Amino acid sequence: MMKNEENNKSSDRSESLSKILSDANVSDKSLIQALVALGEATSKISLHLTNYVSHELAGSQNASGDDQLKLDILCDKAVFDCVRESGMYSTVASEETPEETPVGNGMYSLGCDPLDGSSIIDANFSVGSIFGIWPGNKLVGRTGREQVASAISLYGPRTVMCIAIPEIKKAIEVTLIDNRSAWYVSKEQIEIQSKGKIFAPGNLRATNDHPQYKELVDYWMTNR
Repeated sequence: MMKNEENNKSSDRSESLSKILSDANVSDKSLIQALVALGEATSKISLHLTNYVSHELAGSQNASGDDQLKLDILCDKAVFDCVRESGMYSTVASEETPEETPVGNGMYSLGCDPLDGSSIIDANFSVGSIFGIWPGNKLVGRTGREQVASAISLYGPRTVMCIAIPEIKKAIEVTLIDNRSAWYVSKEQIEIQSKGKIFAPGNLRATNDHPQYKELVDYWMTNR
């Protein structure tokens, strides 16, 4: 019964996100299906986070030298499973699996961090997933300008995906609702305001190693 219920939810989620993207004038149906796969991965990761209880290390490190949680590996597997099932991707690389990994014969490649921020997860802070989609079967040497789409998923009080697609010249925000059974447009267009009072730079430790980054953070602090 529970498996059938989850299958029904998956179908409803996929249909809702596909319709949202079509209504937003995304004309490439293959790209829509590629993004739907990331929506499915986001839903699975959201469920893993909801059921997360204890800080269990996997006994391994990723390529960045960070200790891996079992949760990191579960979320990595969620992404790989969903993109394989979609048939839209040929190659994937992630923070936990940094090598270009064949996943099928699709027309896209995916670079991702399935669980960004796992080191702070015990504080119950918001964490996220980062996705970049490129055409073809290679990731090494590619630039951001070559991306056909990108997305960030945020797991907080709500689970949201912010999806940017060059074809439609805008980014939209969708929220996972109704017990993870559907996606809903929560912002039809995301815009960065010309002025703001809050900034949240990441990885402040890097200011010790990168003078230009330190200079930027100091500028923000001085001109806040």
